[in-house]
Amino acid sequence: MDLTNTAHVLVLRPLVEALEEDGHDVELTARPLSHTLELLDDWGHPYTALGRHGGARRAGKALAAASRTPQLVRWARGRRFDAALGHASVDLPPAARLLRIPNTTMFDYEWAVAQHHVICRLANRVLVPEAIPPERLARYGARPPKLVRYPGLKEEYYLAAFEPDPAVPEALGVEPGSILAVVRTAPSYALYLAGSENPLVPRVLARLAADERVRTVVLARTPEQREAVRALGLPRTIVPDRAVDGRSLVAFADLLVSAGGTMNREAAVLATPVWSILEGPRGGVDERLAEEGRLRFLADPAEIEVAKKPEGAWRDRVRRNPRDLLRLALP
Repeated sequence: MDLTNTAHVLVLRPLVEALEEDGHDVELTARPLSHTLELLDDWGHPYTALGRHGGARRAGKALAAASRTPQLVRWARGRRFDAALGHASVDLPPAARLLRIPNTTMFDYEWAVAQHHVICRLANRVLVPEAIPPERLARYGARPPKLVRYPGLKEEYYLAAFEPDPAVPEALGVEPGSILAVVRTAPSYALYLAGSENPLVPRVLARLAADERVRTVVLARTPEQREAVRALGLPRTIVPDRAVDGRSLVAFADLLVSAGGTMNREAAVLATPVWSILEGPRGGVDERLAEEGRLRFLADPAEIEVAKKPEGAWRDRVRRNPRDLLRLALP
């Protein structure tokens, strides 16, 4: 399995553990990006770090892929793998094709156009949530039987057995009884954002900092984003230096404002009010969540409803068996 972004550690870990419980050997490769390696180190599973991130521009990504894919080929050659799996890894499908290893790609956001033209065509199987209309994927070469769709959200599978740690907010200095707001910065290195930072983020942070009841934890993706937030000098705003247990934060948060995707869906699953400030085109999953009233799109920070949510709301959630997802990914 190839993990190329922070969220992939959470998404794929239950699948790795299920395979290993059944006696299979699973080897991991990982791309240094954001908090990916930190989360792998916290997990303790062995992995091999390969390559680098190419930045937000198409040329840089192409150069990075051109160097990382051969690294994957050299690393995997002769190891006699039976299958390969990645969550939107752009490097794994070409490497697996060259080595004639059956490979599956998963993703749940359909508008990473350049990426999907590569991975969908080179994967043997494309696994996506049912919320994504299949006609949006046909242009990438993802049609049945290659295209396989699963019910629900990927977060309902990997959060099924999750129990949040109440010590996480306290360790960050969030006082009991205060309103906990979590803000996730944009993946500015994503090609569909072209390196831009979301201009709503400083306004959201200022709105939250103006309320003395609120403690805001900002989960920045890069050192540059951390320094930019700290430079605002806002009171009661906490910017951790390294990866934290974001799932626990989201579970105990009273609200989330996020410019990403996975954390928004975690909040929707864990019954935390969530506002999306993602600048890219809206995906089918977010459209479905908005229709169900589980996610809102934010245009003005004044729209944020600052209030305590019911205690323990995260307990009453949809839980799906990760083995069901595994059977679809690696039949």
